[in-house]
Amino acid sequence: MTSHSSALAHPFFASALLNWYPRHRRDLPWRHTRDPYAIWLSEVILQQTRVKQGLPYYLDFVTTYPTVQQLAAAPEDEVMRHWQGLGYYSRARNMHHTAKQVTSEFGGQFPGSYAGLLQLKGVGQYTAAAIASFAYDEQVAVLDGNVYRVLARVFGISADIAAPASRKVFQQLADTLIPAASPAEFNQAIMEFGAIQCTPVKPDCLFCPCKVNALLFSMVWCRSCP
Repeated sequence: MTSHSSALAHPFFASALLNWYPRHRRDLPWRHTRDPYAIWLSEVILQQTRVKQGLPYYLDFVTTYPTVQQLAAAPEDEVMRHWQGLGYYSRARNMHHTAKQVTSEFGGQFPGSYAGLLQLKGVGQYTAAAIASFAYDEQVAVLDGNVYRVLARVFGISADIAAPASRKVFQQLADTLIPAASPAEFNQAIMEFGAIQCTPVKPDCLFCPCKVNALLFSMVWCRSCP
């Protein structure tokens, strides 16, 4: 495919990922809940952290602090002890602050929309989109490193992903691709696809669902594939 502007003409991209995802997704605990608090915890813990490393911390936090009110009421030094070994300790401090903010300003309930979630300290565009789609089925596309890579490869985008203007290009494309009927599933699918198949090094192009669908339409789909 030569241009991301062609995305609307090929709706099978979303269906290809949605068919791929149930067969390949990892069984992770935060995928079995619609609780915005649990989803938020997982997103904070997995920032700059591999799933294998972050998983025991997630399980510890949801067990020790089952609700956002309990996390907010915990002493900071106790929270930091539970975080010990995970690194990037500002994440834990911001997380604790956000728990207090949700408790004091929002009555212990996370805002129920993408726009509302952006009001929370430490919650940026990606985290807000993840919570809004996974917890509330809001049709807002996530952009993380995996999503950038998949979209750049599949749609032939050469823009520098670090440039602010490039984010707008990728966001607009992702927003045209995300189906209204299954935003949570699509966001999970594209992130998982980038994490375990369309990887930074040695992607599994032979069994790429996008490539298979492209061949049906006699298209050159992903320029990164042999």
